[in-house]
Amino acid sequence: MLDANLKTQLKAYLERVVRPIQITASVNDSPKSREMLELLHELQDASSKISLSESHDDGERAPSFALTTPGQDISLRFAGLPMGHEFTSLVLALLQVGGHPSKLEQAVIEQVRDLDGEMTFETYFSLSCQNCPDVVQALNLMAVLNPNIKHTAIDGALFQQEVDARQVMSVPTIFLNGQVFGQGRMGVEEIVAKLDTGAAHREAKKLSAEAPFEVLIVGGGPAGAAAAVYAARKGIRTGVAAERFGGQVLDTMGIENFISVPHTEGPKLAQALETHVRENDVKIMNLQKAAELNREGDHFAVHMESGAVLKAKTVILSTGARWRQMGVPGEDIYRNKGVAYCPHCDGPLFKGKRVAVIGGGNSGVEAAIDLAGIVKHVTLIEFDTKLRADAVLQRKLHSLPNVTVLVSARSTEVKGDGQKVSGLVYENRVTGEHHTIDLEGIFVQIGLLPNTDWLKGTIDLSPRGEIVIDGHGQTSLPGVFAAGDCTTIPYKQIIIAAGEGAKASLSAFDYLIRSSAPQTEEAKAA
Repeated sequence: MLDANLKTQLKAYLERVVRPIQITASVNDSPKSREMLELLHELQDASSKISLSESHDDGERAPSFALTTPGQDISLRFAGLPMGHEFTSLVLALLQVGGHPSKLEQAVIEQVRDLDGEMTFETYFSLSCQNCPDVVQALNLMAVLNPNIKHTAIDGALFQQEVDARQVMSVPTIFLNGQVFGQGRMGVEEIVAKLDTGAAHREAKKLSAEAPFEVLIVGGGPAGAAAAVYAARKGIRTGVAAERFGGQVLDTMGIENFISVPHTEGPKLAQALETHVRENDVKIMNLQKAAELNREGDHFAVHMESGAVLKAKTVILSTGARWRQMGVPGEDIYRNKGVAYCPHCDGPLFKGKRVAVIGGGNSGVEAAIDLAGIVKHVTLIEFDTKLRADAVLQRKLHSLPNVTVLVSARSTEVKGDGQKVSGLVYENRVTGEHHTIDLEGIFVQIGLLPNTDWLKGTIDLSPRGEIVIDGHGQTSLPGVFAAGDCTTIPYKQIIIAAGEGAKASLSAFDYLIRSSAPQTEEAKAA
């Protein structure tokens, strides 16, 4: 199952294991069980510290396997084959069960160990989901650190009846003690903050006591990361406050136009950005969403939704953008219940079903092409009179037998049965007639909105909500700079955002130098 190169890498990783690993496989007579056993035998061959046993009809999901070690109370299980994006989760689980220390900050490790009460987590993932590994890896680590925590990672495509019964229509979906706990990307810090409600308050109080930064960057995407590195290399006190480090890049599947890197994936690039920033003297403050920007005396004050207040001499805004919504009745009600925004993540959950894709640009057409290989039928709906995607994508789309394309169509309502999506109403913009399509999923792909609502009335914004900047990244408020997808700079691309972040950082440094320089007698007289 694993090629020679991957086996060599696996052996090298498993040399870090310091204690025995016991794998217990729960199997049946299915082909997937045989595939899983083939994988597990290859794992066993890769390290002398791994032992394998099989169990039939033991009451566990099959195929699945548990990882533990003698003398430790660890409850960690994979249901299905953790390949694709989840193979890294498997390797990390082996290392952590085998005693290799985590890179997680010690303060967070102690928070996990201090959590009380029995907690049984179940995470539904898909092998094509780039958001799922963060959740799986976080909960696996928590299960290794705290014996009160149990975790099972479940391949939703393999356990379709279970997914349907629990009405899982978006991955990752996390259950805690049988109830939905959360959906979407979450790391250890986010999970702990949700379990330990006092943690956010304690962290906010701690951050508010921080000395003022010379440069405070709000946002941790490519623009924010580049700004942080450039500022830190100037030797000035630098902080990054981010709702989630990596930003929109975390939701990007394939990246093939970041110069010098022929191909990578969003989560890998986001991790590389964070690693680079941490190699410099930068204070990273995660899970911090900005709510207000004020000028207070000689400093700017950025108020966070957590209650923290961060002060700085200069500020760089790099808050990025988010998925644009349709804004029609029913969309909010059925979000993650059939309304989705990531076809790579959630597409496998709609195998054999009828879905719609909203948007005829490159993203929408690519989504329709990908989904056509999984679902029963795709209806692509475009508001304009024609598709806007590249010609090569349109040719591929029109060649698919299970795709219908509707142009001059305006989505007006998401229909549902109270539990999940059942249809979509659209208006024919030529005739004015309304039609209803019976379907189970709607994938919205209509672009991005800048994350700037909290800045209205503080700095100048364009009619589209973008931060207005000049050629140096300066906003209408002296000392406040901006970079990336939240600004008026054209062409929202990762490499452009990174360059803009570097430029804004250099401009902030120049501002600091000039504002702190002693005035000449002529300047004072003026």
